[in-house]
Amino acid sequence: MAHIHDSDGSSSSSHQTPKSTAKWASSLENLLEDPEGVKRFREFLKKEFSEENVLFWLACEDFKKTQDKKQMQEKAKEIYMTFLSSKASSQVNVEGQSRLNEKILEEPHPLMFQKLQDQIFNLMKYDSYSRFLKSDLFLKHKRTEEEDEESPDAQTAAKRASRIYNT
Repeated sequence: MAHIHDSDGSSSSSHQTPKSTAKWASSLENLLEDPEGVKRFREFLKKEFSEENVLFWLACEDFKKTQDKKQMQEKAKEIYMTFLSSKASSQVNVEGQSRLNEKILEEPHPLMFQKLQDQIFNLMKYDSYSRFLKSDLFLKHKRTEEEDEESPDAQTAAKRASRIYNT
């Protein structure tokens, strides 16, 4: 089925799908499943200096899908060095961090970061996510969406008016 793409790359043949902001507002899970949502959330977290939380969460999601043992080791090490080690550049704040050491990296398994990922998820959910939904960044996006909905073909009001009167 061919879709007609608007300039922003979204397909205009969508059959009244719920607005993305509505999806984002319904749950953090929905927000994190939408690449655009993740992008906006990251922008927001950057302002709050806690972007590492969502980056860590995304890295863990990606890690869980890794099948190859060697790749898994590399990714585990990367996650550890980036987010968990005491010298990490984007350290996340999780309980039990001090007990983590590089030993765990020798035998990586898909769910090795699950507990920490859950902690970060809850931290985002009860902290930054609720603030995100009240933020200008989110509300502006929501307004833009509502305006777009009022003008489905993005024509100017004048053009619409002339269309109505020239019937």
